[in-house]
Amino acid sequence: MRIGLLGGTFNPVHCGHLHIAEEVRKFCRLDEVWLIPTWRPPHKQLAEDVSFVHRLAMVQAALAGREDFRTCAIEGERGGKSYSVETLQELTRRYPEDEFFFIMGLDSFQEIGLWKDYPRLFEFAHIVVTARPGYTGTLQELLPVAIADRFCYDAEFKKLRCNTGFSVFAVTHTCRDISSTEVRRLVAEGRDVSGMVPATVAQYIKAHGLYLQ
Repeated sequence: MRIGLLGGTFNPVHCGHLHIAEEVRKFCRLDEVWLIPTWRPPHKQLAEDVSFVHRLAMVQAALAGREDFRTCAIEGERGGKSYSVETLQELTRRYPEDEFFFIMGLDSFQEIGLWKDYPRLFEFAHIVVTARPGYTGTLQELLPVAIADRFCYDAEFKKLRCNTGFSVFAVTHTCRDISSTEVRRLVAEGRDVSGMVPATVAQYIKAHGLYLQ
């Protein structure tokens, strides 16, 4: 199968996450997209210290009834800091027949040189970079200098080919300006977040009293 992988703290998961996942699924002709909540993000503090159990449950609630999306708890199983390279390595070990597409935002790709063992990311999956309409730069100019010579540009398919056999390409997505930070702020103020998160997620947040402090 062709499987998209979208990681994040999902604190909470919101409609913007699902919108991007759906657009990548269609563009890349993926069979499924897996949402992977982090156990502990390596580069930032987890806001509100919401447990993995709650964040996983919210993703499961958001995806209920969808056959093309599923939740993957691999980073919770492993514990510790959630390094993407370790997640990709383990998934390819578990599912050697599947083809993975690792989804990240343009801002994350710009900082990929700071990620643990980042050159190895290109050994396990295609990299799908989501960019908003109007982005005029090239992915090639964003590659860290240390690995730039491993890539060549495929003009026909508008993507970078790595010497590992995997590719890097951009998917332009229509913008939905929703952030988990904004959702948490509105919940804390007792305001309505319908339309920003799936109804099942809003119900879960209310039932468990999340984000109220």
